[in-house]
Amino acid sequence: MTTTLDRAVIRLDPHSLKVKRFSTLTTMVLPTLGTVLAVYLLVTRQFSILDLALFAGMYCVHMFGSTVGLHRYAAHRSFKTSRWLEDVLMVAGGMAAQGPLLFWVATHRRHHRFADHEGDPHSPNLHGAGWKRRLHGLWYAHMPWMLSEESTKWSVFAPDILRDRRLVAHHRLYPYWVLAGLALPALIGFAIGQTAWSAFTGLVFGGFARIFAANQASWCVASICHAYGRRPFANDDHSTNLWWVAVLTFGEGLQNNHHAFPRSFRHAVRWWEPDLNGWLIAALGKAHLVWGLREPSAEMISKRRSGNNLPETRSA
Repeated sequence: MTTTLDRAVIRLDPHSLKVKRFSTLTTMVLPTLGTVLAVYLLVTRQFSILDLALFAGMYCVHMFGSTVGLHRYAAHRSFKTSRWLEDVLMVAGGMAAQGPLLFWVATHRRHHRFADHEGDPHSPNLHGAGWKRRLHGLWYAHMPWMLSEESTKWSVFAPDILRDRRLVAHHRLYPYWVLAGLALPALIGFAIGQTAWSAFTGLVFGGFARIFAANQASWCVASICHAYGRRPFANDDHSTNLWWVAVLTFGEGLQNNHHAFPRSFRHAVRWWEPDLNGWLIAALGKAHLVWGLREPSAEMISKRRSGNNLPETRSA
């Protein structure tokens, strides 16, 4: 991609900026309030095993949709699949409440194009030296960047999505998929518990608390995983591998590996690195539900490692 920064971004008009910030704050604040309520219900023991199961199950759907669907499939085209499975991935990705499809794909591709350089929409490393500015950069990269008055141009970074009417439809249906992600655990809670209370706690745990927990883990990839951790590959950025983030995000925390081989369907380059979604995609490949899986050869991985003089860790 040869685009310049000037062509990559636009400054939103006041109305569009207001809409963007309202929708962004809504998907930040409501899950936070729901999580506070979930903690209260846990402390006061007003929950059931069903609520915990709904949280865990919807967390997996959330991660499957955002990391396999939006990230590895839509943004990086790491594999191919059928239309029906594409629909499943896009609906699950919408349920993650991380923004509409075109916004997600364009922003992420821009991040890779300018990673940790001017133009990166959410780098923690562009805010100056010193611990206070470093801390500010980490916080900005974690959440406030989504309130920026800038917007990434879809026509520059996501022309393939724009050409696909089916994917554009998923982009437009995003609010409905978010609502579906809230309604589903409530309906399951009601179907099994047979009470309005079981529907309500299903919404709290499987809906709001799940969105909060899963997105906080996901946003650590953009913030912490570009500041602290291991750097086995000499990428032209500050991406790192952090195992605890990788475990929580099903492999996304292997960010240094990913930036070394961005089109690979796996983020792990060694069998023991935690990449649940990489294993899942491989299993789907064996079941012939996905195909055209991209991954680097052992020779390519070895070549990228050789001559790497960067330190394994990076501190503030």
